[in-house]
Amino acid sequence: MAVETHVSVGQEAASLADAGLDTREKSLLERTFGNQAFWVTVALAVICGVMSYWEPVFATEDNFFNITRNFAFIGVMALGMTPVIITGGIDLSVGSTMGLVAIVCGLVLLKQPIDYMPDWWNAATWTHSWWMAVMLGLLAGALVGWVNGVLIAFVGLPPFVVTLGMLSAVRSLAVILSQNRMLYAFRPDQAATFKQIGGGENFGMALVGGFRLSNPFLILVILTLALGLVLKMSSWGRHILAIGGNEQAANLTGVPVKRVKVGAYVLCSLSAALAAILSVGWSGSANNSLGQSYELLAIASAVIGGANLMGGEGTAYGAFIGSALIFVIRNSLLMAGVDSNWQGLFVGAFIVLAVVLEKVRGRRRE
Repeated sequence: MAVETHVSVGQEAASLADAGLDTREKSLLERTFGNQAFWVTVALAVICGVMSYWEPVFATEDNFFNITRNFAFIGVMALGMTPVIITGGIDLSVGSTMGLVAIVCGLVLLKQPIDYMPDWWNAATWTHSWWMAVMLGLLAGALVGWVNGVLIAFVGLPPFVVTLGMLSAVRSLAVILSQNRMLYAFRPDQAATFKQIGGGENFGMALVGGFRLSNPFLILVILTLALGLVLKMSSWGRHILAIGGNEQAANLTGVPVKRVKVGAYVLCSLSAALAAILSVGWSGSANNSLGQSYELLAIASAVIGGANLMGGEGTAYGAFIGSALIFVIRNSLLMAGVDSNWQGLFVGAFIVLAVVLEKVRGRRRE
């Protein structure tokens, strides 16, 4: 009996290794220094320390509030992007998904009737409620992710091609639905609640010392903890990592590869939808151009935080700290008087640097 148990445990370890999951025990020091997110955290702390000394305004409560609020939208998207990247995929349509969801929410909240909607929709009150805007926005996002996932996992099309096509198609749909105009004349009774979701502070509660944290940032923190637990402790999280490590081996060990992939793309688009809802709530308007180039920032955040574009690696905390680093750098450049047009250069350089560091770490492991 003991021999059988020993054999089964050995077989399980071997299958996990084949699927790309490292079963070797590492010391706490090895795990810490080998974690890219740790070094990103160190870099973030150094930049914040230098900027606080050089420019005292950087360390003020107002600036902290602005930075955390601004990177929360990208951070939420980066969280959803992380499982997709772990599987070895990519989603270039998240920025366009934001634009579509923003328009869907704006159309629901509009005061005036919509020409192409039926009379019962325009006449009813429940069809223009804030919760209907949230539900339809999330549904639109989930639908985009489902189409991406099915075409990639079941049809077998390359993720780059599928999501690049959806980037254009979804953005065009947003323009058509909005009739290429900004939506802002919302129903006051419903818009107030909707704006509180994305533009409120501390979830409506008073914190000790009057400290302020935006609702989007608090939501980002909660989602980071939730995704971290899911990736680490759930079977779905282990399946995601196994697929990224070795998809063929994962399939042979019984992992429902296709369904897990579809779920990853749905989650990615849902995160973009949530970011759009928060953004519309904060700005009080819906624009079909919302999210343009945000896919780059979301991917950059995940990659800088340690997600491997080849698959098999990535963490929720990495996505969080990666997005924080990008926006702290952007804020620092603005305070230093650097032209905002240079920001893209720095973001691109950090992506390349993150990939180079991952290559170096990979060779050391080998």
